[in-house]
Parts: sequence; C-alpha cells; structure tokens
Amino acid sequence: RFEGRLLNIHPSLLPMFPGLKTHERALAEGVKIHGCTVHFVTAQLDHGPIVIQAAVSVRADDTAQTLATRVLAQEHQIYPQAIRWFAEGRLVNNCGRVNLKGDLTSQSVLFTGA
Repeated sequence: RFEGRLLNIHPSLLPMFPGLKTHERALAEGVKIHGCTVHFVTAQLDHGPIVIQAAVSVRADDTAQTLATRVLAQEHQIYPQAIRWFAEGRLVNNCGRVNLKGDLTSQSVLFTGA
C-alpha cells in the first residue's frame, strides 16, 4: 500500500545488514566502512530501492554505541536531503532503481562522514 510512497532510513549500507543490531553485526563482521541508507519501503524488509547512502569509517576502538553515534549524525544529514528530493518530485523509481531528476551540486550529496 505504501510502496514507492514512503521513505525509510536504515542504519547500515544496504544491502548489508538488513534488520536489527546493524552496528553490532558490522563490528562482528570486521567491516572497515559502515553507514546508513535511505530507501523506498517495499513489502520486503530493508530491500527497497536505494535513494542515498552515507558512509563512516569503522575505527579499531569502536563499540556499537560509538559507531551508532557517528552513523546517526549521517542519518540526520541524508534523510532530510532524501525527503527534500521526494517533496520536489525529483525521485523517479524505475523498476526498482531510483534516478534523481535535475542537477547535483557538490553540496547536494553526502558521500562520507567522520
């Protein structure tokens, strides 16, 4: 019912670590990069078309909490950006792939965080 009309923020770089306890799982897997994803909601949990992602480095001394804090800071950057694009009608979902209408400026997209 909400497919293609609802955006979700998820604390991992999907498709890695869908579901819960993403930070704990990232640390257990030993990944070097973690982050967050804004995606369209679909019937399958955390598998909708990706709109935007932000990445953070995983530090040797990270705990789930310290990693979550840095990822949350990036969530606060990319979710408003995705909502802005959606409200402006700039997001086009083509067969499960999201395209962005119009030009991007260097300030429009966040690629990595601390």
